[in-house]
Amino acid sequence: MSLSPVRRRVAVVGTGAIVGGGHLPALRAHAGRVELVAAVDVDRGRLDAFCSAAGEQVPGERVAGFTSMGAMLDAVRPDLVLIGTPPSLHREQTVAALKAGAWVLCEKPLCLSLAEYDEITAAEEASGAYASVIFQHRYGSGAVHARDLIRSGELGAPLVAHCQTTWHRDAAYYSVPWRGRWATEGGGPTMGHGIHQYDLLLHLLGEWEEIRAMAARLVHDTESEDVSTALVRFRGGALATVVNSVLSPDEVSRVRVDCADATVELTHLYGHGNDDWRYTPAPHVPAERVRAWRTPARDVPSSHTAQLDALLDAYDAGARPPGSGQEARGTLEFAAALYKAAFTGRPVRSGEIVPGDPFHTAMHGGRSGWASGERV
Repeated sequence: MSLSPVRRRVAVVGTGAIVGGGHLPALRAHAGRVELVAAVDVDRGRLDAFCSAAGEQVPGERVAGFTSMGAMLDAVRPDLVLIGTPPSLHREQTVAALKAGAWVLCEKPLCLSLAEYDEITAAEEASGAYASVIFQHRYGSGAVHARDLIRSGELGAPLVAHCQTTWHRDAAYYSVPWRGRWATEGGGPTMGHGIHQYDLLLHLLGEWEEIRAMAARLVHDTESEDVSTALVRFRGGALATVVNSVLSPDEVSRVRVDCADATVELTHLYGHGNDDWRYTPAPHVPAERVRAWRTPARDVPSSHTAQLDALLDAYDAGARPPGSGQEARGTLEFAAALYKAAFTGRPVRSGEIVPGDPFHTAMHGGRSGWASGERV
């Protein structure tokens, strides 16, 4: 990491747990490259508490508080805006920041549909700024190392993969008004939970070709699903399963890729380090080749800190940051395709969801029994 010639002026929008627990530590870790200058929240008490705490944690830093994002953008003109609000606000707030010339790093999902993503793309093109989405699992050193080994062919051709996000959420979790509703969260665990794991799977294996899926509401009184499963064919020929659940008492996050010469497996829950990755060679692979697969000596955990580092490097270089553009759109397209396959009962191919397709404008595609919130 090289220090920026100037510190980027940063504003945060939304001061809840994800900002305090993810973005604020990342800003502290990169204090030589960024300066937190403003925060926005509609709750004045929460906003004042955040500004006070942020000032205490970064000595000498003064954080201006605003209850309106528009007022903040007019007064502060930040270089970078970090967005940690509920999902239904992401598209509007991202577009507003881009129009003001600021780069954006937004919590997932960046928006609720491919149509909204295309609005963000248009705002990028008009402003020259960029919007990235938080997919922090890509940025740990273990993930970088695994991708290099897989993409280089060192482990042989990828053949079979499994992507598992089996978590547990109770009724109290869904008592928050915006959760479990299409208009405010965009979907269930397919959009809000498993997206981190299958984004990493896509990052490791590349473009997918076809998806077949099922989804159900088995426990929770929500509009969206509480479990989904999918079968995926990748362009390179590999076949994969993807499971997204909030019904699983024994919680785990797992990505496994069986290649011709080795199995690479990541097992964790909400974040990984080098020790969470395991490589198992095929019987025919000599020991000296296996030794070359050792994880890097430097252990960079997956985190907001690691992703912010990559974004700042791109900012310094004047280049599109990772986790933006077509790369991030591909993950959202995968989610839309999973829902379309589940709700129509037929295979969906990459690239088929275009303007005019109901699943382009909403993840439920207007399907009866899902869009209405009635149980199916």
